[in-house]
Amino acid sequence: MKSNYLISFFLVIIASASAAAQDGDMKPYPAPEEGFVRMVFSVPEATNESDRKVEVMIGKTMMVDCNRTWFGGDLERRIAQGWGYSYFVLAKVQGPASTMMACPPEMDKIEAFVKVRGQGYLQPYNSKLPVVTYVPEGFSVHYRVWAAGEDIGNAAAR
Repeated sequence: MKSNYLISFFLVIIASASAAAQDGDMKPYPAPEEGFVRMVFSVPEATNESDRKVEVMIGKTMMVDCNRTWFGGDLERRIAQGWGYSYFVLAKVQGPASTMMACPPEMDKIEAFVKVRGQGYLQPYNSKLPVVTYVPEGFSVHYRVWAAGEDIGNAAAR
């Protein structure tokens, strides 16, 4: 009799965990505010995760000329209340801004991903949790993984 209860208990736990993984994996994180989109990605498990960083690249695809173009804004790290998980918010974006060089007349505009520049875009690597980022509508999130090399240099005393 006890074994039936235990089996039933474990089946309920497994079913609950499976359902949470499918539709509740965002439960710790707040719903996006009006005008914002929640973007999520995960990084693969890696050995020596402390030797890695994740660069969160937020931007917008737009037509640009030969000048360097960018947006400005800082990525804020916030904590999900009651859960302790980090998430990121790009609360304010300025721009776009660009250099003001004269482009050659024969050069056409091209479509390019224009990044937001500021503080907070390089984050610790953690394959155990998703990277959850809230960005203004119209912006998208890309990411790049940075890893330390094997070569370690020595400083000289002077």
